[in-house]
This record gives sequence, structure tokens and C-alpha cells, in this order.
Amino acid sequence: MKRRVKLTFPQHLIKEPVIFTMAKKYDVMPNIRRARVTETVGEMVLELNGEEEGLEKGIRSLKEQGIEVELIEGDIIE
Repeated sequence: MKRRVKLTFPQHLIKEPVIFTMAKKYDVMPNIRRARVTETVGEMVLELNGEEEGLEKGIRSLKEQGIEVELIEGDIIE
């Protein structure tokens, strides 16, 4: 299963390996489609591939850490 998401990171998580940790813990393969990271803002568009349960748990864990998660429907404009 595949999900497309836009993530907006709070400043304190910009330098943390949250995507790597989520991928390992929930067996999700992230594909970074677009990213913009500065000292104060982190935005990323990802395609997440994996089993539905892993995707749900991974997305929930991101939200619980304070990352804004927006599901994207349709094609990604790059």
C-alpha cells in the first residue's frame, strides 16, 4: 500500500531522525519527493510504502511527536 503525505516539522525535531526511526519501527519505506529544511522550518513530501497497519501506526507516531501530517490525494507536483 502507498500513501502520500506532507509533513511539517516543529523546530525542535528538524535535526532528529524521525523518518528513519518511523521507517525502521513500522517497516515503512519512505521515498522523499520534495523537502525544504532550514534552521526554523522543516517541510517534506513523502511517499510511504508498506502494509496498511504499519503505515497507520507510523503516521500516528509522527503526529504524536508533534509533526503536522497532511494526506495528499492524486499526483504530486514536483
